[in-house]
Amino acid sequence: MSEFTMPSLGADMESAVLMEWRVKEGEHVTKGQVIAEVETSKGVIEIEVFEEGIVEKLLIEPDTECAAGTPLAFIRSEGEKTVQEPPVEPLAETAPQEPLPSTPAEPQREVPKTKHEEVQQTQRIKASPAARKKAAEMGINLAELSDTSGGAVHLNTVQSARQKAQESVSEESSHVLEVKAEDTQPPKENSFADGMRQAIAKAMSRSNAEIPHYYLSMAINMTPALTWLEELNSELSIQERILPAALLIRAAVKALQEVPQLNGFWQENTHQLKKEINPGIAISLRKGGLITPALIDAQEMDLQKTMQALGELISRTRAGKLRSSEMTQQSITITNLGDLGVERVYGVIYPPQVAIIGFGRISDAPWAQGDTLSVRKVMHATISGDHRATDGHTGALFLDKLNQLLQNPKELL
Repeated sequence: MSEFTMPSLGADMESAVLMEWRVKEGEHVTKGQVIAEVETSKGVIEIEVFEEGIVEKLLIEPDTECAAGTPLAFIRSEGEKTVQEPPVEPLAETAPQEPLPSTPAEPQREVPKTKHEEVQQTQRIKASPAARKKAAEMGINLAELSDTSGGAVHLNTVQSARQKAQESVSEESSHVLEVKAEDTQPPKENSFADGMRQAIAKAMSRSNAEIPHYYLSMAINMTPALTWLEELNSELSIQERILPAALLIRAAVKALQEVPQLNGFWQENTHQLKKEINPGIAISLRKGGLITPALIDAQEMDLQKTMQALGELISRTRAGKLRSSEMTQQSITITNLGDLGVERVYGVIYPPQVAIIGFGRISDAPWAQGDTLSVRKVMHATISGDHRATDGHTGALFLDKLNQLLQNPKELL
């Protein structure tokens, strides 16, 4: 019998709300099956089980907030016996007693609730952490939202109530109040992004406080890789064509196989290498915020599969359909800001990872090769490393291997 617990979906997560069970007690589950959904500051995440067995018991009801590591269910293996609950001892028989004479009950007086009781009642209302925080900021009564929603209150419920209130005020108002500029604050346009921004801030503050970073950069001639990619795409259908971003991810994964020291974690004051290469890909969301879900087992993918997996990951990320493994198993992070015109990216490491790879824009630049000066497509690749786990020599070896692969792109197939 094993416990299925609330996973820690990142260094910035302390708790989450169990939104829904996808299984029932007694149901057979397989490894990798999604069995629950939870809500975090980063959105709704699908939670997978990593063993095969039978759901013995569901311990937590939906709409319950749980700390990371809280047992959510019991999973037993196929051959394991069901745990029998101890029998309840029957109560000893007692002689019947004469009924007491009834006396008229005094009418009860209503006692006003104390401040402490009001606080307790508010705390009993089922609401997600993001909803509680936003309701407190806006001065919205969670009890009223709980009555109208018929269940737990979530962030979108609070946002909808706020929007309706603003529309009502707008209709009733026939004049504009003049307020001093210093007495006003810009409205928060996207509370989801605000919550995610706070989660990112917490993790990045920890990173800057704990991790001694070193930074390296290398200019790479991308003309051979782009010319080869253009020829390759000319033979593929539009749906099968490969983007330069997939080519860069594939090159980074291949380079990490040669320099594995950057693929792993710093935990318990030790450097722990990870065999599987699960790069977290920085993806911006349309409604604001940034998520870095993992390409699981990227070392097993060829270039075509890398492109396919990248496209699916971006679509599911923006649709809010990520799985817990994609939010917990990143072994290194890759960020590409080249499409925004950024030349160099010096990233901040996401703990407990030990490195982050950055790719800048690809642009025309003078390039000297031997005695020849010409114009080439040039990109700056960077590495930010944890100096406790590796040093500049390791980072330089990685960038050199990355450069070699991009000069011989056929190796990336």
